[in-house]
Amino acid sequence: MKKRILLVEDNLATQSQLIEILQALGYSPATANDGLGGLNLALNKRFDLIITDHKMPLMDGLVLARNLREDSFYKNVPIVLLTTDDYSLVAARAEKLNINTVLAKPLNKGDLAAALNDYAEQDIA
Repeated sequence: MKKRILLVEDNLATQSQLIEILQALGYSPATANDGLGGLNLALNKRFDLIITDHKMPLMDGLVLARNLREDSFYKNVPIVLLTTDDYSLVAARAEKLNINTVLAKPLNKGDLAAALNDYAEQDIA
C-alpha cells in the first residue's frame, strides 16, 4: 500500500513540479501552501510521510516539524525538508528537530525517489 504523503510548499510552480514527480513515482500527495495550512491538515488527517519546504510564510518548515513532533502520532513519521539554503547550515537545526532527510532545491528527482524508497520499506503508522 502506498504511503499517504503531505506536501507543504508555498511556491506553486515548485509544488506542481513536486506533484508531478510524486505522481510519476505512484503517489497522490495531499498539499498545503504554507506551514500553518500543513499543520492543520496533518492534525486533521494522518500522513505516513511529510515533505515540506524550509522557508514559507506563516510557518516555516522547521517550525512545522517542531509542532508535528509534539503530536504523538508524528513522533516517528519521516519528515523530508527541502531547502535552498546551505545544507551545512540547515542540517544541524534539522537534526535537532528529528527531521529525517534534508534535500537541496532545485530538487533532483533521483534524490527524492531514493528518500521515498527508504521510507516505503518502513511500517510507519
